[in-house]
Amino acid sequence: MDILIAMIPAIAWGSIGLVSNKVGGTAYNQTLGMTIGAFIFSIGIYFVYQPAIDMKVMIAGVLSGLFWVLGQQQQFQSMKYMGVSGALPISTGGQLIANTLAGAILFGEWQTTRDFSIGTIALIILILGARFTAVTDHKEEGENHQLKKGLQAIAISTIGYALYTITVKAANVDAIAVILPQSVGMLIGAIIFSIKQDVLNKYTARNLITGLLWAIGNIFMLIAMKKIGLAVSFSLSQTGIIISTLGGIWLLGEKKTKREFRYVIIGCLLVIAGGMLLGYLKA
Repeated sequence: MDILIAMIPAIAWGSIGLVSNKVGGTAYNQTLGMTIGAFIFSIGIYFVYQPAIDMKVMIAGVLSGLFWVLGQQQQFQSMKYMGVSGALPISTGGQLIANTLAGAILFGEWQTTRDFSIGTIALIILILGARFTAVTDHKEEGENHQLKKGLQAIAISTIGYALYTITVKAANVDAIAVILPQSVGMLIGAIIFSIKQDVLNKYTARNLITGLLWAIGNIFMLIAMKKIGLAVSFSLSQTGIIISTLGGIWLLGEKKTKREFRYVIIGCLLVIAGGMLLGYLKA
């Protein structure tokens, strides 16, 4: 039962790209709808757990939420340029690499020879995995331009996601207490991003579903960490990229040549392997 609980984040987070693509809308619709859904869910979590929220928790939460919006909005943009199956494996690998380096350099999480050895191997595997998922056959000039814009969006997204986790880590605040302030920052950021965009329509409303998916994954990740530890729960959460990648190809009809498909699958498996190594290291 505990393993099934730990798989819920992978299923929920791995489905976000597929659901957002299906319900439609621009990246601004998707980001705003998702943050509204997450905000509604976080209010429910607050009333259930009633954590203490002081000024430190509020500031850290709002700041991390703002950074999260930057990461999520740009990830949605990258999916517009590269497709779900093309963007998410690279984005996942980039986030794991950025957070690992931040932990090692900023927070001194690597202390022993074992830490440096396993951590370095994990980083190499992640870099290879991200590179493999980016392999494409010869494209027309317009398609190459789309790929370049997609990779630029992923780079910005990775910075946003990294700052989102770094802020919470640096503040050392309670994970449950920070959820509501985080969602407030997410909502503020989404409104700022979309203020000049046409977002008051059905597509924003439909994307509330993605916010609920994200929030469900988030709360079950916290539950799984308490039940079976960080290593296993963290590793299992990374398997969601298989859902998003294969779903993008089979459910959304994203085109891949046989060679591209082969490299994408190998890349996804490498990213998962790197994530599992990092989970083992953090244990």
